[in-house]
Amino acid sequence: MNANTATAGGGVPEGAAGDTTGGTGSATEGATTGGKSAGASGTSGIPAGADQVGAAAGRGERIWLLLRSVGGQNLGLTGALVLVLTLFGWLNPAYLTWANIKVIGDAVTISGLLALVQTVVIICGALDISVGSQVGVASVVSAMVFTSTGGNALLGIAAALVAGLLAGLLNGAVIVFGRVNPVIATLATLAAYKGVAQLLSKGAAQGYVSNDDVFVFLANGSIAGIPVLLWVLAAVTLAIHLLLKSTDIGRNIYAIGGNDTAARLAGIDINKYLIAVYGLAGVVAAGAGVLLTARTGFGHPVSGSEGLELKAITAAALGGCLLAGGKGGVGGTLLAITLLGALDNGLTVQGVNPFWQNVAQGALLVVAVVIQKRRAGERAVGLPT
Repeated sequence: MNANTATAGGGVPEGAAGDTTGGTGSATEGATTGGKSAGASGTSGIPAGADQVGAAAGRGERIWLLLRSVGGQNLGLTGALVLVLTLFGWLNPAYLTWANIKVIGDAVTISGLLALVQTVVIICGALDISVGSQVGVASVVSAMVFTSTGGNALLGIAAALVAGLLAGLLNGAVIVFGRVNPVIATLATLAAYKGVAQLLSKGAAQGYVSNDDVFVFLANGSIAGIPVLLWVLAAVTLAIHLLLKSTDIGRNIYAIGGNDTAARLAGIDINKYLIAVYGLAGVVAAGAGVLLTARTGFGHPVSGSEGLELKAITAAALGGCLLAGGKGGVGGTLLAITLLGALDNGLTVQGVNPFWQNVAQGALLVVAVVIQKRRAGERAVGLPT
């Protein structure tokens, strides 16, 4: 019986009020003001231990708010990363040496750049499967222009970034003006850009940049003892985080991914944003291609770039990006790509067949998608309700 029903039934229950003349007097109030509530037989209106229970509840609420602010997904990824590092460090002491950690960091940088920009694309409610091929195109272009200009690294890098921008804008134009599903459109350009890279390079490695100061600095240089590659990753991470969380552009990207119809009614130019997001993806992918050229010393159309698109999508999904759009952030993605890099390296150090890395990646992507579906309360196709 609720309070309204009790009142309607003929007054206040016995012992429930200490002073009805005050209008708001209650048993609790009577106890706290030093008096005893009428009909309470001399006992306090607050049950014994209620204050301790309230304090515990308050602490529990504060802990829950802290966990929400950090993100349960991020805590899970952090725990998994610690577990992987501990396991492989125990199996092979060389795994946790600075030299091997640097190897992990170098590998994570290139895939991490793609995962970060894939996060933006997914939040916007789209997907870019062609980023790996764009890396190959940029790698070839940077090396070829470097060679053809007599060793001008800056021109090679600029040409690669322009090529990436054009590739990304083409993706966006096909999706917007051709009204093609992003998955289908970028699946087509995945094959097309791979073909372009092979045509430009005639299927062979191009150029040799390992003697150039700029490329050597990108690949092996360090600032304050931290590799330049990691500084690049940190700078891009910060820039994308600020874009998403501190600008109207970022808020509009979330709005488009969350509900494109509502976003359109709110006056947001969805087509412009989609094209711009794919353009950004192309530029960042091209930057990853330049770093790949610096690391390998050559521009290669395929080697080093194959499979990067799957790793980027897996990291974004594991990091908490809702594949339907409208939710996600760079923190979880960065943790996820670090986890994948540590896992890949650990398997390699243990001499496990590299193909098992692809198996693990695919399995993790399935797990991430299943978790998302469960959280969203969606029923699996074909299963009884």
